[in-house]
Amino acid sequence: MAEFLSLIDQIPVGFLYVGLGIGAAIENVIPAVPADTFVALGGFLSAFGPLDIRLIFAVTWSLNVGSALVMYRLGYTRGRRFFMQGWGQRVLKDHQMDRMTRFYERWGTWAIFWTRFLPGLRAVVPIFAGITQQQVVPVAVPLAAASAIWYGTLIWLGALTGHNLEVLSAILTRTSSVLAAIAVLALLVVIHWWWRTKNDEPDE
Repeated sequence: MAEFLSLIDQIPVGFLYVGLGIGAAIENVIPAVPADTFVALGGFLSAFGPLDIRLIFAVTWSLNVGSALVMYRLGYTRGRRFFMQGWGQRVLKDHQMDRMTRFYERWGTWAIFWTRFLPGLRAVVPIFAGITQQQVVPVAVPLAAASAIWYGTLIWLGALTGHNLEVLSAILTRTSSVLAAIAVLALLVVIHWWWRTKNDEPDE
């Protein structure tokens, strides 16, 4: 623990903020990167100073939301075209795209909100919101709200554990395991829907 803190002390404060922000943002591009770990670690480090807990929240939250909206925008401008031709058309048929669009129009706000708590899915759902041509405000509001709640909680937990990195690691491991299990179940539902509907007749 002392060696870890000694190493952190050698890193300029500005670089720590940048590193935590990039760690929180990159998950929306590479879902395997655990953004939650960076956010909770920021809260943990705030217990020792000189990191400010409010600035940690502002940096990690804003960069995470910003990168998610960038991916949404890429889906909005380029995703539909990908699934309308070639290999992409084989993955997602036109009638499946239409049904997905109707799903987002009806349930998209809550789907975006709740999946922000689920690893992996939180990176995918905004992209498909863009692909189905959802407007930016109904996407950005639940995305930003859920991320604020989740990141605020993680930073609070990190700060609360104080000098015990092992306790924080154990909490994150248990929490991540439960959320990952929920994400897998949700993904299985989506895969089942895709398989069941891929050979359906086109919608009228």
